[in-house]
Amino acid sequence: MNDISALEADILAEVAAAGTEPALEEVRVRALGKKGAVSERMKALGSMTPEERRDMGPILNGLKQRVADAILTRRSVLEEEALEDRLKTERIDVSLPTRPGPLADGRIHPVTQVTDELTAIFADMGFSIAEGPDIETDYYNFTALNFPEAHPARDMHDTFFFNPREDGERMLLRTHTSPVQIHTMEDVEPPIRVIIPGRTYRCDSDQTHTPMFHQLEGLVIDKQTHIGQLKWVLQEFCKAFFEIDDVKMRFRPSFFPFTEPSLEVDVGCDYRGNEIRLGEGDDWMEILGCGMVHPNVLKNCGLDPDVYQGFAWGMGIDRLAMLKYGMPDLRAFFDADVRWLKHYGFRPLDMPTLFGGLSS
Repeated sequence: MNDISALEADILAEVAAAGTEPALEEVRVRALGKKGAVSERMKALGSMTPEERRDMGPILNGLKQRVADAILTRRSVLEEEALEDRLKTERIDVSLPTRPGPLADGRIHPVTQVTDELTAIFADMGFSIAEGPDIETDYYNFTALNFPEAHPARDMHDTFFFNPREDGERMLLRTHTSPVQIHTMEDVEPPIRVIIPGRTYRCDSDQTHTPMFHQLEGLVIDKQTHIGQLKWVLQEFCKAFFEIDDVKMRFRPSFFPFTEPSLEVDVGCDYRGNEIRLGEGDDWMEILGCGMVHPNVLKNCGLDPDVYQGFAWGMGIDRLAMLKYGMPDLRAFFDADVRWLKHYGFRPLDMPTLFGGLSS
């Protein structure tokens, strides 16, 4: 009896001294586990005489129950203390102002905003959106667009080429979104009226050029199209995008392999120090290139140039954003500077619409 009383006293002292739940669990295993002190004594009952079991059974069962109750009580105390500690460390001061959510603090990148503005304008004119892969073949990026082999115009594009494949063909990062025009003319029966926004890539980097930039091209193919329609589309676009009632435009002869005739478009503006005002003044600024689709391009797409004709144009989305919203350096578009984005970005729910105002 004395040794059982001493054992109980030792176990209850260890239970009371356990300061954490893992420490308490160790005490439980040492006392009530399969090889615990109490469990070993319970196993010894099998080797006792019936008279000894009658005397020792209640004593050992009582010991086991008292130890289990003590452990359960101590565990409840430790859980309560742990909860109090968590409440102290995780307490929230509800008197502090709440943080703004993403709708209040988030911003839409100017490139995304301007792309949405362009889409809204041309959708109102009846254009749909076409898309294509960023990685293209030489055929779709150059040859189908009337770039002959070794033609100097290929050098204007500073192309990123991949390593040659087993068949010798070299894939490339598209230098313009024009390959999508070829895919569209191959897959869609005219009439065609599409705009093509997307990323393009050229090996160039300075204040107004980046290795990756964004373009938007437009394409119209039908049996009766002419350059007057092209001018009207671009004039209406400029008035809607720059949100001015009257815009001066001039069309200058130029050269692009995929259009004939080819034109570059300038808008009238006024340079005042670091400020540019459109729709007034006697200065000019180039904003895009355009022209009538070259007959060779139509032939490459399986269209008869004696039946179909069309016009196309292309413009830089990044530069349009710079021009409209007064951003001085194109490289800042891709610096991921939150301060810049908060200054030039747009609120998430400010969706551009023609009836509500593109930039309102």
